[in-house]
Amino acid sequence: MALTYAWCVVNWFQRGRARVEAPKLRPRSETVAATKVDLAELTPEFGVFLGEAAYLQLMIVENLGRAVATAPTVAAKASISAVLAKAVLKYEGLVAEIRRHGDSPANLMEPHRARIDNFQRITLGSDWCENLVTCYVTAGFLDDFFIRVAAGLERDAAQRVTAVLSADWAEELLVAELAREIDANPRLASRLAMWGRRLIGDTMLVARSALRLTANHDSDEARLEPVFTEIIASHTRRMDALGLTA
Repeated sequence: MALTYAWCVVNWFQRGRARVEAPKLRPRSETVAATKVDLAELTPEFGVFLGEAAYLQLMIVENLGRAVATAPTVAAKASISAVLAKAVLKYEGLVAEIRRHGDSPANLMEPHRARIDNFQRITLGSDWCENLVTCYVTAGFLDDFFIRVAAGLERDAAQRVTAVLSADWAEELLVAELAREIDANPRLASRLAMWGRRLIGDTMLVARSALRLTANHDSDEARLEPVFTEIIASHTRRMDALGLTA
């Protein structure tokens, strides 16, 4: 089922668009270790890559901050704040890498601002639960994607960036909060599952726009298809962790 869904989404993407418990998630290190393909040959120039990755991470920080501000209970605020703190550390890690190379983080991020701000706008949920799903889905997908793209950076930089993006970000806390909400109101499940499916298409598009594609469309697609199939499989596992259908 997951593989069939992955192929359907990838094919759509190539056309240019389109009782819940909180289970333990597979550690990110296991997911990264299992990676068989990467996007090294399509990695953009260093400054372009870091500028986009950093601004997307800043967007995730903003989304989590919104989730903290609108959380329905003090306990939920405290829980999501812990996730936010991890996201800030990841953003600071990317900014530190930019500065290591003598560049200005703001200057490198600015060219990506309008496009990513639009992505943030169209993936903004209608309520707190949808916004939590947005944080959960987009952060997980984009980390998986940029880890693969980082393989094309200079070796030491690639290792440092991969370490930053692979760091634990306490996603199990998001799962626990969403699980509590769904357990209290089971009717939420179908709406959140649908929202997760809507998110994945836009997230794939913003991810793809980060690549340095060649003039050979067929060659590019041959590289992209297995990568996105793997990343969508990871997305499916994340939705499974919520008891939702991807």
